Amino acid sequence: MRIYFDNAATTAIDPVVAQEMIDVMQHAYGNPSSIHAHGREVRTLIEKARKTVAGLLKVSPAEIFFTSGGTEADNMAIRKGIEDHDITHAISSPIEHHAVLHTLENLEKEGKIKLSQLDVDAHGNVNLEQLESLLAANPKSFVSLMHANNEIGTLLDIKRVSDICQQHEALFHCDTVQTMGHYEHDLSKIHIDFVTCAAHKLHGPKGVGFLYINHNVKIKPLLYGGAQERNMRGGTENVYGIVGLAKALEIAYEHMDEHQAHIQSLKSYMLEQVQKHIPECTVNGELDPDKSLYTVLNICFPEMDMADMLLFNLDIAGVSASGGSACSSGSNIGSHVLTAIGSNPNKPSVRFSFSKYNTKEEVDIVVSKLKEVFLTELSK
Repeated sequence: MRIYFDNAATTAIDPVVAQEMIDVMQHAYGNPSSIHAHGREVRTLIEKARKTVAGLLKVSPAEIFFTSGGTEADNMAIRKGIEDHDITHAISSPIEHHAVLHTLENLEKEGKIKLSQLDVDAHGNVNLEQLESLLAANPKSFVSLMHANNEIGTLLDIKRVSDICQQHEALFHCDTVQTMGHYEHDLSKIHIDFVTCAAHKLHGPKGVGFLYINHNVKIKPLLYGGAQERNMRGGTENVYGIVGLAKALEIAYEHMDEHQAHIQSLKSYMLEQVQKHIPECTVNGELDPDKSLYTVLNICFPEMDMADMLLFNLDIAGVSASGGSACSSGSNIGSHVLTAIGSNPNKPSVRFSFSKYNTKEEVDIVVSKLKEVFLTELSK
């Protein structure tokens, strides 16, 4: 029996979502750009999915653009938001996903922007006072900050960031890949210019996502080709992926409260058990549930010989998780997030991330496996 605690990387597809996608693959195979009946049938499925997503986010269907996933959506928002609005200054943080960081860093290398990085504290909170100061000195900047960190789970106060950005006429891009489907995103109540999603983080299929673009923001395509996505993204649409995304998001919203309660209880229980049986463990990120993504628990374990073997030992024991350690030198490629928050590079960290399919019994098994690993280590 294998236990899957790596849901921040990808989630198992919901059987209801999979069945809906299979039906589309088998019976709705026309090209949505074709004007005949087969094409019109498929076009209807795409627009129905768009309306579903837009309805859940309280936005217009015209503001939703389907993509190949979060990385493409991030690239499209950042590159085109900056280039098409003649922006020369961007603000982000050192703990963003590489889809954001690398895009911004390459724009700076190309001489298109000056990039400012906000300071982060030991829990992964970005310095919003510094954001205000930078925007005051650099009006009309581009701000890219994620809603929840994918490694340590620390949540951003996106309402406060939105207010700051509006005050200084800055464009605000928020990577919500880890939180879409786990929290309600009512975009009628908070002003964000760009929001990104990847379906496989919420029990949907891989290879599909969307970019929300506020109707007040106009950008040109990142990918040219046909007239798909209202001339904003060339290429034949991933129809069954789009249908699967909409169904997965619909299910997530319908059962959000019960899933959150279940998963939060697993996270709290696991932290309690780990700290009880393995002394000197600490948490990377925020402990306050209101400030931390409930699906992610990143634990920093005591120093041990062969710390880099901890994940391997868990894998051999039938546990799938992820993690690593902070960078200890320029030649050591560790976690840029753990490095930024000052985590001890000699201590191994493991990200356990949970879903609606995980159980308390699985937590007990994983904790027992961890105890075995560290008992073996202490006996050396």
